[in-house]
Amino acid sequence: MEFDESMVEKQILDVLTTSSDSNVEIAFFGGSFTGIDRLLMIRLLDIAQKYINNGRVQAIRMSTRPDYISEEIIEILKKYTISCVELGIQSMNDEVLSFLKRGHTAEQTKRAISLLNQNKIPFVGQMMIGLPKATLDDELECANFICNSGAIGARIYPTLVFKQTELEKLTIDKSYEPLSLDEAIFRSTQVLSVFVEHNVPCIRIGLCESENLHSSDTFVAGPNHPSIGEMVKSELYFKIICARLDGVDFSRKIVIFCPKGATSQVIGNKKSNIIKLEKMYGFESIRVLELDNLESYNIEIKSKED
Repeated sequence: MEFDESMVEKQILDVLTTSSDSNVEIAFFGGSFTGIDRLLMIRLLDIAQKYINNGRVQAIRMSTRPDYISEEIIEILKKYTISCVELGIQSMNDEVLSFLKRGHTAEQTKRAISLLNQNKIPFVGQMMIGLPKATLDDELECANFICNSGAIGARIYPTLVFKQTELEKLTIDKSYEPLSLDEAIFRSTQVLSVFVEHNVPCIRIGLCESENLHSSDTFVAGPNHPSIGEMVKSELYFKIICARLDGVDFSRKIVIFCPKGATSQVIGNKKSNIIKLEKMYGFESIRVLELDNLESYNIEIKSKED
């Protein structure tokens, strides 16, 4: 199909005319952008840069694979205003990568990140939970690697099984057992805690909600829930609160102060966190209030006076 530059420009203009956000970026997602035809990639980057130069867009971001980052690609990207490159790292275990026929090794991931860092191009690390042959230790190792390599952000994707894929075949013949929702929440929470500890923002947990995620024509198995990200964040807040409560004497009534916008995550779905805390610690009353000066996943707990 012939490249239609006017269609690309129309899509950009449609967003610019309807968006009230002052910090607009043009993102090339949905595949490995630096792996497409070079001339096409450059034409798209030229279009995007034009809107940056006239002040209507702030930067460009893209997703790609580690083996599609090279000296040649870096030299091209350096000519443009790139806010970040999102790398589909998925795992740092070569056995896992090989079994998945991923097409790259952990060493290639290290090299790609080294090239990006050397040229001061920020990167975001995308990783997966529950891949075949992957353990929680593998996932924690991958999360720590992303943090220690200088990532400005991360994404966590629990593995889902879709039709007409190799993973579907493995699932059918029992060679692979997808994680349950509870298992995915537990493992994702452990990984998220690594990013929080290293002050690496987690941009997203789970795939973007779409009809394909719920259609029997496409979805086969796995921890598919529209609110899995909120559930993971809520579980992490529960862990943080318990750690703060253990070994400290509070009255029967407490107030938990949390960051702005985190009330629902602290309370939990259907007040699940509050119910568990009351049962575990014998509280009569737990109130949750927001404080503007608290950063993400930081909380304060005080006894409530009668």
